[in-house]
Amino acid sequence: MKQSAILLTVIVLFINIDKGFCQNKTIYEVIATEVIQVSSYTYLLVKGKSTKMWLVVPKFEAVVGEKYYYKGGMLMSNFKSKELNRTFESVLFLETISPNKVDLAIKTYQHNNKNSKKESNSTPIKITEIITPISNGITVAELLKNKNLYKGKNVILKGKVTKYTPKIMYKNWFHLQDGTEFNDVFEITITTNAQLKVDDIVVIKGIVSLDKDFGYGYRYKIIIENAVIIE
Repeated sequence: MKQSAILLTVIVLFINIDKGFCQNKTIYEVIATEVIQVSSYTYLLVKGKSTKMWLVVPKFEAVVGEKYYYKGGMLMSNFKSKELNRTFESVLFLETISPNKVDLAIKTYQHNNKNSKKESNSTPIKITEIITPISNGITVAELLKNKNLYKGKNVILKGKVTKYTPKIMYKNWFHLQDGTEFNDVFEITITTNAQLKVDDIVVIKGIVSLDKDFGYGYRYKIIIENAVIIE
């Protein structure tokens, strides 16, 4: 194992931090010294000969003392895990990890399908009230029913914030409902830089994306991105 492997990874990631994701394709070798399991992810404290760091990967059966290989990733500083009630000075989020270097080189690690949607760990509860859209806005049902029509376009929705998760992959994430539904789906996931709280009634404007895969278990058939609060 190269003595400077993990240190080199950190240096490369900091060089590319403004891009969000590390573009380095080098495969690195580490040994797991601590394993923490949460609902959808596995936290691994790994080491080279002189350096330790935390990796976060889609949940799998990791073993302390096992040798693993990884490449790429996204570095996040002062990352707070709500499930662990713990703030990590820095973590490296990965999509790809394997105990086999050759296997890692030819395919991407696939985690359990039940964890393939990070935002779907619990069944949402539908609100009972109907929230009327503003004059130039649409309903959640209209968006869901005609999603292909709105793909790549800005839409305006008015609704209630039913879930809010800040600072994940440099974005704040929330769910919005307005009391309407289509094919038993009644809420939309939205990303924003705005700070919100559950039960806020807001009017948002953002771009509709379909079949969006952010990596790290964040996959959506439909999502509104980079929304701004206009009311």
